[in-house]
Formats: sequence, C-alpha cells, structure tokens
Amino acid sequence: MEIRESEGFWKNGAAKSITFIVTKDCQLACKYCYLVGKNNKERMSWDIAKQAIDYILSHEHDFKEESVTWDFIGGEPFLEIDLIDQICDYLKKEMFRLNHHWFNSYRFSFSTNGINYDSEKVQNFIKKNREHLSIGITIDGTKEKHDINRIWKGDGPERGSYDDVVRNIPLWMSQFPHGSTKVTISTDDLSYIKDSVLHLYSLHIHEVNINCVFEDVWKEGDDLIFEDQLIQLADAIIDNNLYSDYFCSFFSESIGKPLNQMIDNHNWCGAGNMLAVDAAGNFYPCTRFAAYSLRTKKPLIIGNVRDGIDKNKLRPFLTLDRTTQSKPECIDCEVASGCAWCQGENYDAAETSTIYQRATAICKMHKARVRANNYYWNKLYRKLELEGKREEFEKNHKKSNPVIC
Repeated sequence: MEIRESEGFWKNGAAKSITFIVTKDCQLACKYCYLVGKNNKERMSWDIAKQAIDYILSHEHDFKEESVTWDFIGGEPFLEIDLIDQICDYLKKEMFRLNHHWFNSYRFSFSTNGINYDSEKVQNFIKKNREHLSIGITIDGTKEKHDINRIWKGDGPERGSYDDVVRNIPLWMSQFPHGSTKVTISTDDLSYIKDSVLHLYSLHIHEVNINCVFEDVWKEGDDLIFEDQLIQLADAIIDNNLYSDYFCSFFSESIGKPLNQMIDNHNWCGAGNMLAVDAAGNFYPCTRFAAYSLRTKKPLIIGNVRDGIDKNKLRPFLTLDRTTQSKPECIDCEVASGCAWCQGENYDAAETSTIYQRATAICKMHKARVRANNYYWNKLYRKLELEGKREEFEKNHKKSNPVIC
C-alpha cells in the first residue's frame, strides 16, 4: 500500500497549527456537524485578524515550532475568500519583514465543502499561493451517502449537495493530485461505507480518511453493520489490488493492540498545542472549545488578541495524556491502540466542566473496526505470501508514513 504524505498532514503533524475561524456561516446544514451554533452574523473583521497575526508573530519565543500551518475554517471558509486573501498576503509580508523563523516554512490549510471551489476568486488565490497550500474537499462518498447528511440549508424541501460538490472534484484533483478527503460516518449512513470508499477511489482520490462521529449517537447493532461494511471493503480492496495505489485510514497495522505506556501515553489530539481565534478576537486551545462547537458547556477561552494568551488557562492542556483522562478499562483494553477521542467532545460530554473525562461513545465502533482491520491484514498478507510479494510490500510499506484519522 503506497501511502503518500497527506496534503493536510504536513511536517508529520509537528507544525504549529493556528486556526482562523473566519466565519460561522455555511451553505450547508450537515446533520452530523458538530458546529451547533453556525450563523451568518459572526464574521471575522480585518482588524481582528491583523491583531491576532501581530500578537502571534511578535511573540516568537512562545511559538518555537519549526514550521506553522495557518488553518482557515468556518462554517465554510471560502465564503470569506477576500478576507483570507488579505490575511495570507499580510502573513507573508510580515514573516519576511520580521525575518521570522516561519518564513518559507509555512502552509495555508483549508477543509472546504467544495461548492465554490471553482469561483474566480478562489482559483486566483490558489494560483497565488500554490506552493504553500493544502486544500481538502469534503465529499462523503456516493451520492446516496453524501446526500443523507450533507444537505443545503434552508426551509424548503431537503436537497443534497453531492452534484454541487462532485463537479469540482476533477479540477481539485488536477491541482492537488495527492489531496485527501475526509469522510464522516454516522448511524444513518453505515450501510454505504464500502460503496462510498470505492466511489471516491473511482474519482481518483487516492487517500480517504474516515472517522466515526465522537458524539453519543450510536444505536444497538451499529457496530455489527460497521464491521460487515469494513470486511466487504477489505475484500474489494484486496481482491482488486487497490491496496497498491489507494489508502483508507480505517485499515492500519498500528491499531488494535494493547498499550505500551512508554510510547502510547500521549494525548490523541493537539488541543493546547494548537491555537484558534474567532471573530471576537478570543483565543481557544482548539476550535472545539469555541461557543459554536459546544452543546452543553461554556466556551473555554484562553486569552484574546488584546491581552494575549493566559498561560495559566492553557496549563491544564499541557498535562493531558491518555492516563490523565481515561478510565482503567480504557488503559487496560487489549485493543486500545488507535482508539481515538476528541478533546472538545470530552469537555462537552463530561459530567462537570473538566477536560480530564474521556468520552467513550465510540468504544464499540472502535472494537468493530479492529476486528475488520485484523481481517484485512490477515487476508492481505496471505495473498502476498501466495504471490511471493510480501517482502517487497513490507519493504515499501515501512518507508511510508500513514495518516491515521
């Protein structure tokens, strides 16, 4: 399986991630979206964006990472392409003027619904910044799966967005041939997983990163449907030799093993090491701690563009690891490796306002994934043994850097 470095996984994930929440508006009203407070009023101004940039670049000693990813999200970030273009021009100019250590070691990153990807302004922005740009278009798979959840907002009849997105995939692939898409799985679309991944491969998307929603939405028996779909997908990938050129994050040799506490006792995500800023100029340890991401809790603000970052509010995030937030049964689980969590969902689902209580709604789904994953690798290695290709595969496979989502 050839696995390329993802367009969205730069510097092996070691770059500082700084996110501008440029708008909370979106053309879509995706049913599984964790952004429960989307609206068309909270749009970032140039003044707030500039203050955020000036603060960050003037505190170089607090941001020691060798490289940086300047991330732009919404809602749909490309609704604010004029502001984004202004921000990126200013960032490039200031990093050069200050001889900042991030100059020429940066990337602009976007996850977009793809609807206005082909607009003149977006295309001009891409041409201007192509050498420092990562863009992922979210397409959930087949038309049937995509249109179950990714629907246009509005009060009229429900209308899916597949046709409006898929028309831009060829243009995107021509500009970002190693681009990856991120597929979200929820209880209503489990039966479409196999066909959806294969459909995305047919669109020449070679890297498909997939995750189950972390919220507590799963029904009795969902894990069995999930496992069956993944086994069918495993058969299709192996029987048709797709593993040579295509990647699906559900299949990884690194998951489904007992924990090695010396290696695996780290936090799953970068909350606390990341930084996000919203339209009001507030700083967050991750976008999932902003108000529009939370169902039950108050936003967790760690500073603002005027007063800077309060390191005392940030300190709890720097002590997060697997042990400090997991129950003993999670630590002792025989298939614990690769079991993910979302720090923001931990906070939102916790009984109190703590970041140290791990949400485990996807436990059964992870175990189902592990069973299917074991099936995949056992079948693949049997095939390679029979064909006398195992040694060559393992040699090439060890050179790769898989992106686990």
